[in-house]
This record gives sequence, structure tokens and C-alpha cells, in this order.
Amino acid sequence: MPSRTLLFLLLLACLALGGCQRVFFAALNVGPTPVAGPSVSYGPAPEHRLDLYPAQGVAAEERAPVVLFLYGGRWQGGRRADYAFVGERLAQAGVLVLVADYRQHPQVGFPVFVEDAALALRWSIAQAAQYGGDPRRVFVVGHSAGAHIRALLATDARYLAAVDLSPRDIAGFVGLAGPYDFLPLTDRDLQTIFGPPEQWSQSQPVNFVDGDEPPMLLLHGADDALVWPRNSQSLARA
Repeated sequence: MPSRTLLFLLLLACLALGGCQRVFFAALNVGPTPVAGPSVSYGPAPEHRLDLYPAQGVAAEERAPVVLFLYGGRWQGGRRADYAFVGERLAQAGVLVLVADYRQHPQVGFPVFVEDAALALRWSIAQAAQYGGDPRRVFVVGHSAGAHIRALLATDARYLAAVDLSPRDIAGFVGLAGPYDFLPLTDRDLQTIFGPPEQWSQSQPVNFVDGDEPPMLLLHGADDALVWPRNSQSLARA
């Protein structure tokens, strides 16, 4: 059976079963083992680790663009190992890729995971050249909850100011199906994650757009029923 057909059938089976994330990510990562570099610490907590995927096909005297990727999982799930396919594909395109873990609920709540992301960005800019990357071209990319966290770094300057950076130190932000304007919080788990209602407004990236943001690429499926497309539309209007 052709590998593409097998992959397609595995994905269909996973979607039909629902909730089988391990099968889903195993299917996405099928094929040759990605050419990964070291796993390194970017901060003091055990979860402060990221995997490096060196850029391929880039001349030794050149500096590759850098992507710092953060996965989603409703702020309470996910692991960097599942996103080897992201590192592999982008590294093949000549990008130095960093796939980071971060602390999640119930260990922490908002805004600790955003603070972790700021630490990861500080490390990435400081160390990019050591791994062949261009510290002036560090792009932050996130999916779902990861896009929300990345968007806060790009809009609310307080997080980067705490690590001696600013949103303009980000070359660009790419958000994939991100929640940026999702109040009110009606789900019990989200109410717990984001704390008392009086601080909910601080969790919304759309509330912090004031002109100092890096360029943004906001991608969203028009029929997304989990994270509504209006989130990207609202941030784009702002």
C-alpha cells in the first residue's frame, strides 16, 4: 500500500475513533526519523525544554531563519515530541526549527505559560547563531492554544519586557487556528485556567493591539467549530 494512502487511512481512523491523539501524531510522524539536533533547556523548570531541528541545505556562511513553534492542547495537553513532523518539514525548507514544551494546567494557570514562552524566545534569540540561525529573523509560530500564547507575546509588551525584549524583537508571528478574542469563558476548565473573571480581559490578545506588533499571518479554517474563525477575524481587524 502506498505510504500516502496508509497515512490518509490512519488519519481517517483516528478521526473516527475520536480522542486517539497518539495514533494521530504517530501517523503524522510516519516515515524516516527527522534529523534533529540536541534537546536543550531554556529555563529552570523541567518543562523548559525544546528540540532543535537544524536547517538543511543552507550554506555554512549563511544564517537561516528561525521558527520557534508552540503546540496547542487547550493549555493543558501536548508534548514537543509529537511535533517532530513540524521540525522535519520546516528544516528541510532551510529553517532552523525549535519546538518547545511549556508548563500547563493543572500545574500552572494563566499567565505562567505565557511567561514560559517569553523565556523560550529570549533563549532562542540569544542562542540562534550558535545553531546556524539568524537572531534577527526569529519567527514565533503557534497552533490553537500555542497561537494564543504566541499572540500575547506579540501584542502585550509586558511579557517580553520582563525578559528584556519587545514585540519588535519578533520577526513575525504566525497563528494557526488561534483563540484571540474568546470571552466570555463559559467552560469550567477554562474558568479555572484563566482565574477570576476580573482578570479575563488580560488573557485576550485582541485587547493589546496598539501598533507595536510584528507582522502577523493569521490562518484559520473557515469551518472550524472548535476555535471559531471570528478569533482571527477580530485580531485582523484590530
